[in-house]
Amino acid sequence: MSDQPDYANLLHEIQKKYDAESENTEHYLEGLLYSNSITYWDYIQTDALLGLQIQRTTFPDEMVFITYHQINELLFKMILWEIRQLAEKKDLDVNFFEERLMRISRYFDMLTTSFDIMKKGMDRAQYNKFRHTLTPASGFQSGQYRKIEFASTELINLIDNRFRATIDRNTPFEHAFEHLYWQAAGKDYKTGEKSKLLVNFEMRYKEEFITFMKVYNTKNLWSRFKELPQEDQQNQNLVKAMRHYDYTVNITWVMAHYNAAKHYILGPDGGGEATGGSDWQKYMHPKYQKRIFFPELWTQEEKDNWGMNL
Repeated sequence: MSDQPDYANLLHEIQKKYDAESENTEHYLEGLLYSNSITYWDYIQTDALLGLQIQRTTFPDEMVFITYHQINELLFKMILWEIRQLAEKKDLDVNFFEERLMRISRYFDMLTTSFDIMKKGMDRAQYNKFRHTLTPASGFQSGQYRKIEFASTELINLIDNRFRATIDRNTPFEHAFEHLYWQAAGKDYKTGEKSKLLVNFEMRYKEEFITFMKVYNTKNLWSRFKELPQEDQQNQNLVKAMRHYDYTVNITWVMAHYNAAKHYILGPDGGGEATGGSDWQKYMHPKYQKRIFFPELWTQEEKDNWGMNL
């Protein structure tokens, strides 16, 4: 028996692949002949990745701040990648739904525990000096995080609690956008005036967000869950996974973020105001806006006490 690989069969399969795509197999094989072998640093693009941390000040701990937030954005990208698979799967079943939800939750669990890097990994005096060079930028302006919210639930559940009674599925997306819960962080509802933080954010993302809202209007996680047969919607493991995700994103992770912000902004050297000028405490704390992705999976008592004891 020969230990030689079956090259003839392998080449035949390669040719079948490219014939099916109306491509010239010979060209691909020639390309393989002349191409360089791959390395870890080329595949991961290590040099490009490590060149993205550009400080604005000379404070050493600013590097911690920048790198940490870039890691967050990479995790947000992974979360959106998993949500997209759930949103677009044609034959969605309980096992696939639960598996992907738990993947997403693990990313958020990682984000939650990682806040100790921020809370204990920076000198408070340094932070409260270099943070002023970030004005009017803010973590509020993470476009990917907003997309995670849009892709997780029906739009009504992201509307400012004060305006939900006046908005329904027939409300134009443009109008709904103006009443999203996070508008409260950058808008004076008495005057209608928007902060520079919010103006900049909308100039960069508004049209992109409205398009994304339309795309996920009927295929967000909550809508897809409600498409499942009634029996599957009662599946205990899936319901547990849904509740875990909802609680993790809207309470556990938010409160870890809130407590890290409180440590620096309200500490002895803090000025009490976020870099973007947002009313960050009322915007972030879950007890004010009661952000709940999957409201029908919680009892009325649980919803009434959402974030109240934190």
